Amino acid sequence: MYREWAAAAERAITTRHLRRVWALPRTVLGRSGWPPTPDQRVHWHWNYWWQAHLLDCLIDAQLREPTPARSVTIDRFMRTVRLRNFGRWTNEYYDDMAWLGLAMQRAGRDVSVLLAELRGAWTAEGGGGIWWHKGDRFKNAPSNGPAAILHARAGETERARELFEWMDATLVDPATGLVWDGLRVDDGELVKAIYTYCQGVFLGTCLELSEVDAAARTVRAVAAHCAPGGVLRGQGGGDGGLFAGILARYLALAAGRLPAPGGDAARSLVLDSAQAAWSGATEAPGGPLFSSEWSEPAPDEASRDLSVQVGAWLLLEAAATL
Repeated sequence: MYREWAAAAERAITTRHLRRVWALPRTVLGRSGWPPTPDQRVHWHWNYWWQAHLLDCLIDAQLREPTPARSVTIDRFMRTVRLRNFGRWTNEYYDDMAWLGLAMQRAGRDVSVLLAELRGAWTAEGGGGIWWHKGDRFKNAPSNGPAAILHARAGETERARELFEWMDATLVDPATGLVWDGLRVDDGELVKAIYTYCQGVFLGTCLELSEVDAAARTVRAVAAHCAPGGVLRGQGGGDGGLFAGILARYLALAAGRLPAPGGDAARSLVLDSAQAAWSGATEAPGGPLFSSEWSEPAPDEASRDLSVQVGAWLLLEAAATL
């Protein structure tokens, strides 16, 4: 069932969003909206990190049901990211680069340029950790989490552990176990906003480093505070459209790696959320159109965002692995 739902999400999103860039042959990226605005038609507004997660979904689909055609699409997609980024893999945001690195690494590509950028972002200020983007003074879970996962998967365990220990000591609420957003280094202010994104990347870091107790604590916190009725809550459109899907990816990994009851709780969160997202979707050209809030029916205004649709696809591919 979940495999069929993931396949349907793939067909819908590739039908509505995947297009050539600047009419060039053998190029493909995801349009940022559907129906597209004029600037989205020409990929003027393209969101580097949304494309990284779309690439991750294509790789998920290839693992689920390999096809030669999708393999070609994945290769073209990676080349087009670099083309659209004016010949570079890098940008100003360290979380963006970590996400692209994670997707490219899964595809077996060289990510040394991206790893070098992340290594250079670490400083001792604020107790350690890396910056959110170049030139700022903010260190947060959205950058440190995916960077730690990438470092761990690249065999750079010492740096991954440094990032984990900084997040665990600085950003985890001792009362709830939830992960706060970040630290403003100059004045020491903790930004205590709660995003599903932050829970997901911290959980993923715990799993890569076999920090079982911290991973189980995070799953408990998510179940208690981020999933009313057992369904992961949404955080609107724009960048927020990806947040719950990212969390679902790492909950699915936790389901296979944590002993009961943590693994069972993670599994239920993913599968219950997948059922809600599927039940709330409506039919559109190519297939289902998902809501930004999985417990509520689509469409809503945010449903036109690529991020919202890819977030649901992330969820359904995660469910398919279970």
